[in-house]
Amino acid sequence: MTTGLTRRAEPVSNPVFARIFPRLSQTMEAGGMAAHRKPLLAGLTGQVIDIGAGVGTGFASYPPAVDHVMAIEPESRLRQIAAAAARTAPVPITVADGLASALPVQSGSFDAAVVTFVLCTVPDQDAVLREIHRVLKPGGLLCFLEHVSADTAGLVRIQRALDATVWPHLFGGCHLGRDTAAAIERAGFSIRQFDRFLFPEARTPVSFHIIGQATSPRGAPLPYRGG
Repeated sequence: MTTGLTRRAEPVSNPVFARIFPRLSQTMEAGGMAAHRKPLLAGLTGQVIDIGAGVGTGFASYPPAVDHVMAIEPESRLRQIAAAAARTAPVPITVADGLASALPVQSGSFDAAVVTFVLCTVPDQDAVLREIHRVLKPGGLLCFLEHVSADTAGLVRIQRALDATVWPHLFGGCHLGRDTAAAIERAGFSIRQFDRFLFPEARTPVSFHIIGQATSPRGAPLPYRGG
């Protein structure tokens, strides 16, 4: 699948995170994250865009009904690992450079978009969700799996302290305390499946996650603002 566009991302470099994330991702999958990810992707069909694909951990979970995955990853070290993972994936996958807020693809091109630990890392959730709306077909599916804010005031305070200091610097911009479900709805998406879970199961500032699917607005896709 070709995009026909030359929209380029600014260089992204998170050298510390890029070195620890591959092993961290493997540990998380083996520890139970795969059990959440696979059902999330199980019903996907057609053309899919995987935004912030990381090292391609989710590639093996795409079902045969998916015709093609465009995987976007801005960090060069992670993108190289994802490209290798794509070669053994069960569906055709193209790995490309790009930012979540400036996707190098045509408007209204995709049946589904997948974000896994992406909306917790981007500087501007609203801008990214507008961009996802742009690239999805009307009524297209957004699949999300994200860190979110805790459910007690004490843990929220700790999350805010971590977000304001070391956590984003160590973990690729990740913010633990965001209300991502509210951001998704604010962008006009309709959440149709939703669940909260702890991972790890102990109640810690990093344990709070949401998973679900939302449908994009059925109006015409937003216009492409290339550059």
